[in-house]
Amino acid sequence: MSIHCKINHPVSTESFVDLLHASGLAARRPVHDRDCMEGMVKNANLTVTAWDGDRLVGVARSLTDFHYACYLSDLAVHADYQQQGIGKLLLRTTRQQLGQKCKLILIAAPAANDYYEHLGFASNPRCWVLDSDSPLKETLI
Repeated sequence: MSIHCKINHPVSTESFVDLLHASGLAARRPVHDRDCMEGMVKNANLTVTAWDGDRLVGVARSLTDFHYACYLSDLAVHADYQQQGIGKLLLRTTRQQLGQKCKLILIAAPAANDYYEHLGFASNPRCWVLDSDSPLKETLI
């Protein structure tokens, strides 16, 4: 097996969704909302993909300013290719695209907490999420 990475290589929405299904990440993504999935693929400004020949086997999809913060939105590896270092390769390649002081930030699926800790990520209890259907409260502090 010879896995190679590509940076910002075009990936179709269908290929991205297929990979999310094959990786197990589809359960946590709006894969049935075509417009949303197209927007996710189109608007990420740093996408690192892993390929086995012409087969997409992994993706690290991020939003970043390249200097201070990189928000890793998706890290997905096809189930047939997991536990072979591809996730680490995607993370390493992502970091190589960033400035020296740029932090890699993500929200982990509960089952992935041990994975990220094992790689050296620090847990941060200060993450906050406002769901799209939750109102922004108008109270003053």
